[in-house]
Amino acid sequence: MHTIEPYWNWRNLYVAEEDELSPFFGREYSETHYTDAVYDHYIHPQWDNIESSTLFIKLLFADYEDGFAIIELMGEWNDTLYNDIMILKRDVIDTLINSGINKFILVGENVLNFHSSDDSYYEEWYEDIEDGWIACVNFRHHVVADFCATSIDNYFVFGGQLDDFPWSTFRPLQLFQKIEQLIEKRFDPNYLLEESPE
Repeated sequence: MHTIEPYWNWRNLYVAEEDELSPFFGREYSETHYTDAVYDHYIHPQWDNIESSTLFIKLLFADYEDGFAIIELMGEWNDTLYNDIMILKRDVIDTLINSGINKFILVGENVLNFHSSDDSYYEEWYEDIEDGWIACVNFRHHVVADFCATSIDNYFVFGGQLDDFPWSTFRPLQLFQKIEQLIEKRFDPNYLLEESPE
């Protein structure tokens, strides 16, 4: 696990620790000292510790003009033992919402498991963004199944093309626009009628 780095190809466009509106503004990182771990597996020091025992993230991009953020996640999302959603919502998401972000792209290919609790923070997040959305990209199938089993899917958009999406082949604005188009199609009643069987 220590070899899995956050996606770094957009760092010429955005660096969270240099963004005064970012919850990670001013953080410093080591390239050689591994201090954080998911259980007994050290992880790369570029991941951001959000004071969860098992879930780490990286704010890859934030665009306050267009109102979107791209966040990569790593580890185990555990609401049962560590209330990870509360930590994520209070310490990261609320800061971004207060700065005008209402559309979130969560990249989840490095999320190993999901353990649920109640959905109150998910509901709060969903209500706080009004006309926005939360898109889950490339989460593992068993994690998506666990989201659905606990009704978290009421607040997130995932499935279909989002389950196997070549997100890193796009620049951030292109990625946002592509995902927004997919989401708009899902909620377009004319599109749904066209897709329904005869």
